[in-house]
Amino acid sequence: MKNIIVIGGGAAGMMAAITAAGEGHKVVLLEKNEKLGKKIFITGKGRCNVTNACEVEDLFHNVCSHAKFLYSAIYSFDNQRVMQFFEDAGCALKVERGNRVFPVSDHSSDVIRACERRLHELNVDIRLRTEVVSLWLETETETVLKGVVCSDGKKIPADSVIIATGGFSYQLTGSTGDGYRFARKAGHDVTELSPSLVPFSIKEDVCKQLQGLSLKNVKVRVEADNRKIYEDMGEMLFTHYGVSGPLILSASSYLVNKAKKPEGKLYIDLKPALSMEQLDKRILREFEENKNKQFKNAITSLFPAKMLPVMPVLAGIDPDKKVHDITREERMRFIDTIKNMTLTITGVRDYNEAIITKGGVNVKEVNPSTMESKLVKNLYFAGEVLDLDALTGGFNLQIAWSTGYLAGLSATET
Repeated sequence: MKNIIVIGGGAAGMMAAITAAGEGHKVVLLEKNEKLGKKIFITGKGRCNVTNACEVEDLFHNVCSHAKFLYSAIYSFDNQRVMQFFEDAGCALKVERGNRVFPVSDHSSDVIRACERRLHELNVDIRLRTEVVSLWLETETETVLKGVVCSDGKKIPADSVIIATGGFSYQLTGSTGDGYRFARKAGHDVTELSPSLVPFSIKEDVCKQLQGLSLKNVKVRVEADNRKIYEDMGEMLFTHYGVSGPLILSASSYLVNKAKKPEGKLYIDLKPALSMEQLDKRILREFEENKNKQFKNAITSLFPAKMLPVMPVLAGIDPDKKVHDITREERMRFIDTIKNMTLTITGVRDYNEAIITKGGVNVKEVNPSTMESKLVKNLYFAGEVLDLDALTGGFNLQIAWSTGYLAGLSATET
């Protein structure tokens, strides 16, 4: 029987501990917070998007960084096995739009409780409010992992240690980058870190005017460095500082991965189902029916109420102008505004608003078949601490479950 320490009681850490204990080994799970799964609790607006029920191959298509590294992990513990795990653990699941998987209860706490039940059933030694400050390493001819050192100065010996401490995102949940420090002490390279799946800050004041407005079925395009970075359809939200929502969060992942700086232009197509010609015909009908009205009163059927004062200004048309006086040039400008509402991205928000951290422990220094360090024997990594990130929709939690499972399984092998 091996003594295995897991550092971090989030998704990857709990799954690693469950898997290792399920193989009959003694597992100690160390968590510096007062409870397990603090980040899980707030994911998916408190509902927890457990995974995505797409085809397995599509999981890789939604990974932004180092998808090939995840082949062994995901095929060892894919989305179907994740769903079966939670169903068996008493957490009933449902599949929603976009194959997103949530607990039937819509409560993320049920996901955490399912993991806790398995941990207790397997007699995992859970130590809360226990902060690890460093790895216990001894170096003679080679670096040997002996265990971990806690904040009270006590050393806990272990045959294997799994680092599953998360990244920098949502720092109020305890994600303060401890794992990066541990990895560096073990000689690992940590790639450049930045917030990802994060809202955009926007230069124009129009966002403040539209604050709180959610738009569904719009198309957005992000351009940076004189090229298209991202384009897709979905839902977005205006905020006091800029824009957010699922579509924007996914766009941010591409922006921070592919652009020199997280800056650029955001183009919003408010009527993606209509071509320019179709939209022109519809507007002509509206104008014909309301030709004696002021422009601002003739467009009420086209937009949500909050947008009505904004659109004439963006199009450069006097809102009080009578419809029959609007020129063809003004109408074309209005159509272009609807199809290409243009905003300036000045940056992304900070780690406290980021769902995940881009960057992390360099995966070239980790064995993808086991999650074991190539530099220090019996040291394993799982979850967000690694240089792995994916789009929204349950894909990042799938990475956590899969890498946690593989690390936990590998740590038990001799």
